This record gives sequence, structure tokens and C-alpha cells, in this order.
Amino acid sequence: MAAPEPARRGREREDESEDESEILEESPCGRWQKRREQVNQGNMPGIQSTFLAMDTEEGVEVVWNELHFTDRKAFKAHEEKIQTMFEQLVLVDHPNIVKLHKYWLDTPESKARVIFITEYVSSGSLKQFLKKTKKNHKAMNARAWKRWCTQILSALSFLHSCNPPIIHGNLTSDTIFIQHNGLIKIGSVWHRVFSNAIPDDLRSPIRAEREEQRNLHFFPPEYGLSGVADGTAVDIFSFGMCALEMAVLEIQSNGDTRVTEEAIARARHSLSDPNMREFILSCLVLDPACRPSAHNLLFHRVLFEVHSLKLLAAHCFIQHQYLMPENVVEEKTKVIDLNMVMAEIHRTGRPGVQWRYSEVSFLELDKFLEDVRNGIYPLMNFAASRPLGLPRVLAPPPEDARKAKTPTPEPFDVETRKVVQMQCNMEMNEDRAQWHLTLLLVLEDKLHRQLSYDLLPTDSSKDLATELVHYGFIHEDDCEKLAAFLESTFHKYRSAPP
Repeated sequence: MAAPEPARRGREREDESEDESEILEESPCGRWQKRREQVNQGNMPGIQSTFLAMDTEEGVEVVWNELHFTDRKAFKAHEEKIQTMFEQLVLVDHPNIVKLHKYWLDTPESKARVIFITEYVSSGSLKQFLKKTKKNHKAMNARAWKRWCTQILSALSFLHSCNPPIIHGNLTSDTIFIQHNGLIKIGSVWHRVFSNAIPDDLRSPIRAEREEQRNLHFFPPEYGLSGVADGTAVDIFSFGMCALEMAVLEIQSNGDTRVTEEAIARARHSLSDPNMREFILSCLVLDPACRPSAHNLLFHRVLFEVHSLKLLAAHCFIQHQYLMPENVVEEKTKVIDLNMVMAEIHRTGRPGVQWRYSEVSFLELDKFLEDVRNGIYPLMNFAASRPLGLPRVLAPPPEDARKAKTPTPEPFDVETRKVVQMQCNMEMNEDRAQWHLTLLLVLEDKLHRQLSYDLLPTDSSKDLATELVHYGFIHEDDCEKLAAFLESTFHKYRSAPP
């Protein structure tokens, strides 16, 4: 007897799900597991194979990208340059940029592959979100528009302030992703770097998003012209078009394969806010030399605001969280007298205003701190033009690369996660001849890492921190911070009376 139709369809869907979750391949270290299910995030136009994968160490989904080269001999001739490029790309770290976690090379007899793991953003592209919003007959919220623009500009300012500047060259609403909590992530960042770094005879797998007719309006007139060097102004034009599309939800193409100048003009004229219109038009001027920088756009009156004391305090808290216990907010709230006055305004001739701890939602405070930590509220308006630690030069001249070589062996594996909390304890060995150090590190993804070491008389805090970076235990940006923390610990224990 045949199974009922709904039951048969249910089994078919279950079988398809099992097929998609089947593990096809593992990374050499065993951490990354490639599945059959393919994904398309726009991270790297031109990548022939993009699969969903599992990070078995962190228990999260990631994207397994494959770049194929049919001429193995030509690939081997440029293998060292490609490796250097990827090693440096892994170091680029910003909360609003899709992260490249790891890479490795696979070079069998006739072909070659570069496999690299990127962050998986499951919530979809900005274009998809805007279409859903318009379908539900809703207008764009001005605060959300400002928040998204600030996050995109934060990422562009970071890329453009590198030495040399990293030009995205492929910024569209298809390569910008938005998570459920409002966090913006820019994908496809590495396409331009790949195109510039990979030699002509190996570039065949690389294609640009510009080939898609529907996205041509995101690229400025000077883009791709022979004899014209593209600068950071290319990204500013693309950002301006993204900001326009975010404001109006969709730039109508009237069924054409590409968006026309008339459709863009209609979208511009539909903007009711004069500050928003002036902001967007400044990005879309035809002369690239007249377009503002990403950093300067953050100071435009449509975005600029004086940060609240709450936001400044949150950033200060997160920057120094490694000095505090893991659940410091929860522990502090347990001992606070909720009737205690935390702030008061005195007024002459009339009653003052008081705020008590009972009026504070500690759950909302925890969520706000998490949002700030994730990059939803960047502190950019009065920061220096280089707000975060910059990666090494992505394309150093050959002579500089030779100078950089030292007898020091290469790191085993680069740690990309930042330390959010540090705890350290020292005690004398049983024979009281040597100090034993125990160091607990909590990384930003909640991973706990405990290290033990018998200190030698010649050991310094700086040498120990440098060694932890070298062996991939901590991010290089945390080196100085850890060295200072260890130095204060050494002073505390060694100066204490016996």
C-alpha cells in the first residue's frame, strides 16, 4: 500500500536535509567540515564553489569557499605570493566586515585549489531586507538608516585607512548583509585585493559583480576605464547609491535589465529630508576628486551626533572588560540597593529630579553592552581616522617583503579572536625556588583558555606576551595589553611580603 502523499513528501524533505548535511570533506586540521549544501552570500564573486560548513571547535556554521586553478604549473609559480596575500587577509578584523577565518592550499597533480573559510551571515542581504520592508508597505525608519550608514562608513573608513588603502570595489546592496540584531556586515571585501594580487595568467576564475547588469548603477563612471587608477572614491560612489536605495527601499528599473539614470533621478527627487539629500548627492558627484572620504562623511550633519554618556561608558567598559570578572554586571546588581539614588539634578526654586537604580533594567543594560561589543554602535564621530588596529600592508613591494624576513619562524596559527577577560595567579613551587604562573583568558566568543608556566628568572612580561602571540594563543592586538597585565601581576606577587 502506497504511503499517503503528505507523509511521502515529508520523508523526501527529510532525505534532502540529510543529503545537504552530509560531510563531503574536512580541512587538514579537522576543524572545518564541508557540507553538500551550497550557499550564495556574495562574499566572493567568481568563486566556483561555496558550501555551508561546520566549525567543530566553536560549534557554528561557516562558509567553505573554493577558488579553482586549472593550470597547476602557473599556480605553483605564484604560490608564495598568493599565500602571503591570504596570511595578511586573515589579519583584517572589523565588526562590520565579514571575517576571513582560515585558508589552505590543495595542489594535486593537475589542478590547484585555494580553500578559505569565511563567516556565515544567515540573515540575508540588505537588498532582500529592503524588498521585504517595501512589500509590507512600510517606510524606512530614519534612525535605522543612520545606524546602517554609520556602520558601513565605519568599515569603509577602516579599509581606506590601511596602508596601502583597501578598496572594496564591489559594494552593492547584494554584498551588504544585515543580521537580526541590526548589525551590518560587508561581504565581498577581498574581491578587489584578489584581482590585483593574482597575476593575469591566473585571473580567469575571478569575475566582478559589475558583470550583473542590475548592479551597474552602483559603480561610478570612472570605474574600470583604461588608464584611470581607481581610488577610494569608487567605494564612496557605491556607498552613496546604497544609501539612496536604503532611503527609498528600491530604485525602480521599470522592468529593464539595469537601473536607468531616470530611475535614479526620480529616487533622488523623492527624498524629503534636505540633509539626507545633500549627504547622498555629495557621494554621487561625477568627479571622484570632489567626493568626501568615508571618515569625513561620519561628521556630516545628517549622521553626526554627540554620543551619550551611556554609550561612552559602554565602550570604556568593553575596552577594559578583561580586567573584570566575567559576570561583573550580574554580580554588581546583586549587591546594589535599588532604592539608592544614582543621579540627581538640583533646581533652584523647584524640586529636583532623581534617578534610582530601581528604574534601570539590567537585562536591557546587558543587551546594550552586547550590541556595543558586536559593533552596532561604533564610536566614530570624534575618533581618529584609524579607529582600530590596522593589518599589515596587503601588497608590499618585493624589497619591503625581503626586509621583513627574519630568522624567527612563522606563527603556528594566527588567533583572530580578541581577549575580553584576563585572570592571573602566581604561587611558589613546593621547594619555593620558582614561581608557577596560571593564566586564564576568556575570548570574545566565550572560549576559555587556561595556560600554566614555570617562570624563569630571565622571563619578562613582554617576552611572554610575544610568545603567546607567536604560538597563536592570543591576537597580536592584545600583546601590549597582556604584557601590561602580566607586569602588574608580577609586581603584586613579587613585592608581597613572604
